[in-house]
Amino acid sequence: MSFYSLVRQFFFSIDAEKAHLLGLKMIKLVHSLKLSSIVFGKPVYAPVEVMGLSFPNRVGLAAGLDKNADYIEGLSAVGFGFIEVGTVTPRPQPGNPQPRLFRIPEAQAIVNRMGFNNKGVTHLIEQVKKSHKDTLLGINIGKNFDTPVESAVDDYKLCLQSVYPYADYITINISSPNTPGLRTLQFGDELKHLLETLKTEQTLLAEQSGKYVPLAVKIAPDMEDSDIKLIADLLLEKGIDAVIATNTTIARDAVVGLPHANEQGGLSGVPVFQQSTHVVTVLAEQLQGKIPIIAAGGIFSAQDAQQKITAGADLVQIYTGFIYKGQALIKECARALA
Repeated sequence: MSFYSLVRQFFFSIDAEKAHLLGLKMIKLVHSLKLSSIVFGKPVYAPVEVMGLSFPNRVGLAAGLDKNADYIEGLSAVGFGFIEVGTVTPRPQPGNPQPRLFRIPEAQAIVNRMGFNNKGVTHLIEQVKKSHKDTLLGINIGKNFDTPVESAVDDYKLCLQSVYPYADYITINISSPNTPGLRTLQFGDELKHLLETLKTEQTLLAEQSGKYVPLAVKIAPDMEDSDIKLIADLLLEKGIDAVIATNTTIARDAVVGLPHANEQGGLSGVPVFQQSTHVVTVLAEQLQGKIPIIAAGGIFSAQDAQQKITAGADLVQIYTGFIYKGQALIKECARALA
């Protein structure tokens, strides 16, 4: 049994959300004691240029693990080529009632219905300003749960303005299944209006600051091919800089009958791999290399990461695989994609 298997055994014996927080605190402690290089080793350096940015390697941390940017330095030392923090909202909010995070070990999966629990954009900015990171930083933005969907654009615009000076890229999260009505922003006039508004604001902020910060859009895996193609066309039309495929799924086909399978929320991990990789394939066919794709969803091995790249992705992000497999997975994937 590997060392991380023993560590995971301990973490999996306690409440999932408590384990999540404890794990992050341990990473922070290792970094503060200047033990990162001993515990985590040297990060893989295999630079690649995407969105006009130079990424130290192709393997990133997906949003959701460090919602408030409280652990940037420690996570940077773990070996990720880039880190995405958030989702952050204009005002602090507690998220959904606990329990709201559930493991399904039999399927190497997690169900979450966190609901954008975060300390608000002001706190996140203060944390980013204090950090001395060695990796690229993406900031994932969303709307407050009590902001009506028809006013969502105001929340996204406020977050964009707030985080713009501190991000290497910014992700527009319109695909979490845990904020009522949010996923409707992925379609039709709602998406068009949102992208037009944020693109105009990005242009203005770039002119004012002299710094161009790319915009990415994160989409759901639960869509028909025709809808994916429509989104791809709109991203091209509006000049969006990247697309992240995908968020968690509301489908449960792969976990039927397992404990916690029927919990409401988004399912991540191995069960979403094929689904999210299919979205990458459809996007790649439609985008024809004009917009980079960041693939997330069910990466548990170097072979999984390679499959995402083969499907058309430029970068990959890991979350659930990191929980189940530990830090070794990051290096394994980064080396394979070098």
